Amino acid sequence: MLGAAVLALLFLPHTAAPARGAPPPPPGSATGASAAVEEVTGFGSNPGALRMFRHVPDGLPGGRPVVVALHGCTQNATGYGTSSGWTELADRWGFSVVLPGQTAANNLNSCFNWFRPADIGRGAGEAASIAQMVDRQLADTGADAGRVHVTGLSAGGGMAAVMLAAYPDKFRAGGVVAGLPYGCAQAAGSPFVCMYVGASQTPGQWGDRVRAAAGSHDGPWPRLAVLHGTADRTVVPANMTALVAQWTDLHGTDREPDVSDTVAGHPHRVYENAAGEPVAETYEITGMGHGQPVDPGTGPEQCGTAGAYSLDAGLCAAHRLGTLWGLG
Repeated sequence: MLGAAVLALLFLPHTAAPARGAPPPPPGSATGASAAVEEVTGFGSNPGALRMFRHVPDGLPGGRPVVVALHGCTQNATGYGTSSGWTELADRWGFSVVLPGQTAANNLNSCFNWFRPADIGRGAGEAASIAQMVDRQLADTGADAGRVHVTGLSAGGGMAAVMLAAYPDKFRAGGVVAGLPYGCAQAAGSPFVCMYVGASQTPGQWGDRVRAAAGSHDGPWPRLAVLHGTADRTVVPANMTALVAQWTDLHGTDREPDVSDTVAGHPHRVYENAAGEPVAETYEITGMGHGQPVDPGTGPEQCGTAGAYSLDAGLCAAHRLGTLWGLG
């Protein structure tokens, strides 16, 4: 088996080897002036040894929503909060953002360990640390516990799926950007196969993985949105298809879209339950590779800044997700 240093050489810059296990993928204000991103310590037992950062706009009243935003590999919490547009939208619309941070001690390239069994179960590892951050944020800000959402890019997207599966009672909705379905590394037999090929599972098998993770929870299930570049070769778009299969199975719906249209020129599909309520939707970002879609500018639907793994696609994923979740 290759050592960590050799794996790091093989997979940089697109992915990097973790310190343990196999390598994952890289990665108008409502409340007044912008506050800085701050680090919070002592937020719980922190079994996953993560760091907690947050952005709380100045003067934010109680009862407002929370977004947990998880960075990709080679990124950090503060940088992802800014480049994705989430902190900008928090100031504009009036909500707070929790920004978990990975450490090099856990993973050489600062990737969340979405593939590692010890970090993806309820009450264990990194998943439990992120859940503790949510509890601390609710306690400190008086936020609405019924309006907590989670999203992330790449490895952070994989960990967002983990949080929706392991803690469906904590999250109203989630957004996975260039990420992977829950249990994909185990289903594929390897995180590499999951990333570069995808895993072969029936919708029922995908759903069963989440049901096993959720324990006694049998619904309601969070709503899911997935954004993925059609030219992504680091985490192939087959993972978006698998996420739809996983979450429509949980919601008891078929996999035929009830709405097919375009948003900012990109194909968009919505999957509804029997009551006509959206339970899953996808955005295929035409021609985009591996990264977070942003739309830099000052327009009302624009946000984010372009850079490494932050790609100008004419659509800001954070704005689109925030709109779906009613944050504005």
